[in-house]
Amino acid sequence: MSSPRSPIYDRHVQLELTPVESTLRRLLIDVAEYIDKSPSQHSVSSELLLPDEFARSKVELRFTGGWVRDKLLGTGSKDIDVAINKMTGYQFGLKMKEYLEIPGNKRKYGLEENDHEKGTPTGGHDSGAIPRADVGHKATHKGLGGLHKIEANPEKSKHLETVTTRILGLDIDLVNLRKETYSEDSRNPQMEFGTPEEDALRRDSPVNALFYNLHTSLVEDFTGRGFDDMERKILRTPLEPCQTFKDDPLRVLRLIRFASRLGFQIDHETEKSMADESIKEALRAKISRERVGAEIEKILKGNDPFGALVLIDRLGLYNTIFTDPENNLMFVPDLSCWQQTYRFLHSILREDQGSNSAAGACSRIQPMLIRNAEEAYLAWLLASLTPWANLQAFPPSKSSKKKLQPMAAIVAREGLKVNNKVFEVIAGACGNSEEITRNITKLKSLLESGNSDLESNDSIDRGALGMAIRRWGSNWRPHVLFSLLLELKRIGDNTQEMYNVLESYAAFLRHLEKLGLLEAYSLKPILDGTRLCEELRVKPGPWMKGALEMVMEWQLRHPDQTDPQAAVIEIEKRRVDLGIR
Repeated sequence: MSSPRSPIYDRHVQLELTPVESTLRRLLIDVAEYIDKSPSQHSVSSELLLPDEFARSKVELRFTGGWVRDKLLGTGSKDIDVAINKMTGYQFGLKMKEYLEIPGNKRKYGLEENDHEKGTPTGGHDSGAIPRADVGHKATHKGLGGLHKIEANPEKSKHLETVTTRILGLDIDLVNLRKETYSEDSRNPQMEFGTPEEDALRRDSPVNALFYNLHTSLVEDFTGRGFDDMERKILRTPLEPCQTFKDDPLRVLRLIRFASRLGFQIDHETEKSMADESIKEALRAKISRERVGAEIEKILKGNDPFGALVLIDRLGLYNTIFTDPENNLMFVPDLSCWQQTYRFLHSILREDQGSNSAAGACSRIQPMLIRNAEEAYLAWLLASLTPWANLQAFPPSKSSKKKLQPMAAIVAREGLKVNNKVFEVIAGACGNSEEITRNITKLKSLLESGNSDLESNDSIDRGALGMAIRRWGSNWRPHVLFSLLLELKRIGDNTQEMYNVLESYAAFLRHLEKLGLLEAYSLKPILDGTRLCEELRVKPGPWMKGALEMVMEWQLRHPDQTDPQAAVIEIEKRRVDLGIR
């Protein structure tokens, strides 16, 4: 064990706690005092050894990491990590529950006294890879929530019995201070109880390694760099960067996430190590794609995805992150125009877009295609996957009945582990891009020819476009945006051509809006298959799909018609063509 380092205190920093945070602090300190007076205070799990010097000390608690950083930056946080010096989070959580079950104690902190909050530990696990057990029942919003235990895992040594709970509307993680020991032949560290210094030095950066001591109300900087880095707005690793990243390569993505979120710069030496080929290989080999995907999702949902993609691009990390781990370089993405693609998206999303013509077109496109945070996330994800757009994965064998899948969708599913909904959006965007481009090109040609009677053209009238929107589905907006990004990628730096493409997409969206087709995918059919069979006096059969599509197209072309008989007459006329007998 290393000799303890005295923390650096910045006595000019005063963290002003909210009333709820102050109540939480008082509760935790009271629990610590209750534990110190408890006769069985030193019991630990069979897998864990508590060094004698820790056992002889009193319980000491600290708020750690992101909460302290955000407080110093003047932003609030409802997620608080509580570090404990001599107990696992699970042990402390049980003692807290025991303390709060003493009559009258809940009332001290404004917690509700409900019988259903009481319970006994029960076994169980969630659907994830980490086994869990719930302790007690979930309580009300104001009270103590269920204690969700993340077990110590001797095989992976990933956790030392961490507990998550919800108190007073705050999400709390209870965890012991720890140190990590890495070996070359294992991707998982051995974790043990550690000192505050050891816990601080294992973190990804000094700005995330500041502690707030609940007993002294002082901010502690055990790395000796945290305050300085906060003032200079830089990110670096507490220890030598190359070894730090080899120990846990996910720290590369975490630093990119925090740099983009906080607006901080990454230290030059740290960046140099992040771009090292051995670190990239370690990131590919040691970190699960679920963890990579989780970090990328946080990055793309953050406040500066553009800045993060710039970093990923500059550090040459694209083929490490946005890749199918089973690909084995059978497919190589074309990164030559990727920078232009995500820069185009940044321009479309910028609130201050200037006064030039292209900016005007962007201002008309953005509110129609990117209406909320989820669509913004999908936009950045699609922009990230454009280098894979023109590639498809072949089935495993010639006899396979599986259809070709877009590599962009496969990379998202296998490399980032996106959920099925997001996978379908990406696959649909790739599959529909040619049809979308074709429709926009037709409209552009008609407009340039001076043809103002657009409704008379069967290829882009209300019926044809409405059916296209229905084929594309509820996520047609991300699909159209993806096609736009591919078009902008294709034209490169040609400013005039870029303006022409943007104008053609803006015109297409205006046309859809004018025709009232923006929500065509949700239009309820004027009659269903049963009613159609009754009207035609026939039995259901293979003909029905085509007939119902014809009914819907008729309905789209005649939005003011409410009587389905006219649609039935149209089907009667095409009876032979549809194979109705």
